[in-house]
Amino acid sequence: MNILDSIGKTPLVELKKVVPLNSSRVMVKLEWANPTGSMALAAIEGAEKSGRIAPGGTVVEYTGGTTGVSLAFVSAAKGYQLKIVFSDAFSSEKEQMMRAFGAEITIVPSFNRGITGAVIKEMIEHARILSKEPNHWWSDQLNNRDAITGYVPMGEEIWNQTGGEVNAFVHVVGTAHSIHGTTKALWEHNRNIHIVAVEPTESAVLSGKPSGSHNIDGIGVGFVPPLWESDLVNEIITVSTSEAKAMARRLTLEEGLFAGTSSGANVVAALRVAQRMGPKATVATILVDSGLRYLSTDVYR
Repeated sequence: MNILDSIGKTPLVELKKVVPLNSSRVMVKLEWANPTGSMALAAIEGAEKSGRIAPGGTVVEYTGGTTGVSLAFVSAAKGYQLKIVFSDAFSSEKEQMMRAFGAEITIVPSFNRGITGAVIKEMIEHARILSKEPNHWWSDQLNNRDAITGYVPMGEEIWNQTGGEVNAFVHVVGTAHSIHGTTKALWEHNRNIHIVAVEPTESAVLSGKPSGSHNIDGIGVGFVPPLWESDLVNEIITVSTSEAKAMARRLTLEEGLFAGTSSGANVVAALRVAQRMGPKATVATILVDSGLRYLSTDVYR
């Protein structure tokens, strides 16, 4: 068995302590139980099939860290070099993990360590320039449709693990690939499953608000993602950075689930939906990554 074969098949567990009375059952999928890599594996294998990357080539990407760690893992397993454009707006643990896998990293400085559209766009431009070098392939996550297919199995797993009893799916939006891929799988089974996108209150561009600065790693790029499909979403909920961090701490202390900031945002939004839908429904969401990636931040410091 290859290490890449271990991607997926993550547990789905029910929240017990943080869910208010008379709310729906809230199920969380522990994606941090992955060795990482669903999106990255799909993107790289798509490039291999089309001949966009050759053996011994170099992968290039801009990232807030979660995708970068996945690309670093898959690149190491497949024997590719990796060049990452990162920023000090994101947690240092992610940078350390990517370097451990052998990634060469360029840092784009932010203003007061805030995640903004301007920082993301500068990172994108750095990656575009790097990708012009010989035998370099830019995975360009925001525009990479192969990456969406990497999340279809997650939707299938949620459907099977709930026995088909899922009424709503709630998930944060970064590239939008994970929410769209999961939705496509779920809607193949039941078109009535309510899909809720989550974005930062401070930068609620999908809701038609101005772009701003926030600190929920991995989501809220500050502009509408190029592959965003509004017809695959029924509702958009905003969650503030402070709410997301507070819930991440609650999940750790009360549920024993050591979660990151975007996972906290997912649960905040899922609980709102669960209160509205009532006790006969089931709401599913994702715990994206582990709190181990945020120990240097004020989430746990």
